[in-house]
Amino acid sequence: MRVGEVVMSVEKDANLSGDRMKTAAFTANRNRRRSLILALAIFWPLIYVASAPAAPPMDKHYYLPDSAASKIVSVAREGKAAAEVTVLTEAVAIKETGPRQTVAKFGEVYAFSPAFIAVRREAPTMLTFWNLQPDDEHDFMLAAPDSSVLMHLKLQPLTKTSFVFTFHEEGIFNFYCAVHQPEMNGQILVLPAAGAK
Repeated sequence: MRVGEVVMSVEKDANLSGDRMKTAAFTANRNRRRSLILALAIFWPLIYVASAPAAPPMDKHYYLPDSAASKIVSVAREGKAAAEVTVLTEAVAIKETGPRQTVAKFGEVYAFSPAFIAVRREAPTMLTFWNLQPDDEHDFMLAAPDSSVLMHLKLQPLTKTSFVFTFHEEGIFNFYCAVHQPEMNGQILVLPAAGAK
């Protein structure tokens, strides 16, 4: 029933006039809103759980390059690589080991090591990420030279995660841990292909 129908119904049935009619319509409308809010509060969790996909292979916030991004960089979970680089997550200042003043002022501080990597265009390179922290998740977000995000990976605590990267364009590609900004970042410099002039 719409607000106008409520007003007409109240006026017709109760033969109310002026302010009393407006008050009755307002009260009826307010009661309907409260009932709707209550119903949503009760049933929203059930609707949300029922519509959730069952065990997705990768969280929707974490992804590998799509078809457009793959023209810039291809990423595979395995494959033959011409080179390999291990990237560590380093705890610079954390609550367990301090320094306390640094943690109090800046929060926990982490870094990628190395923070600079040079690779050749079209040369498959395996990057293996070691998350050395037992209680902190990190992530790896790779951005193209135009700052568009190409991929986003979750790095679980105490895990090694490897991918083979093949860059198809030259330039500087920034990477970040989105969880620990602004300090946890780095760059991949993609040089011309070997033998290119």
